[in-house]
Amino acid sequence: MKITAEEVIYVANLARLNLAPEEVGPTTEQLGRILAYVEKLDALNTDGVAPATHALAVTNAFRDDEVRPSLPQQEALANGPQVNGEAFVVPRVI
Repeated sequence: MKITAEEVIYVANLARLNLAPEEVGPTTEQLGRILAYVEKLDALNTDGVAPATHALAVTNAFRDDEVRPSLPQQEALANGPQVNGEAFVVPRVI
């Protein structure tokens, strides 16, 4: 796919990019090369290839959930600058 300088200027305007006149030529050439590569990739037969979200198979290493003792409320509140006996007191946000 061949891209023109006018199309580059149009797309740059849509993206709110201010390209200087001397940048239009190199940008047109670079985008032309990118689009040519995309055309090459589009010609590949990808039938039977499963979509992938990562290049490598990634799995999360989560620990099992287990009930454990937690910090007592009064001990946690002891670290706060202002408390009301049940919770931390913070400025009101509206």
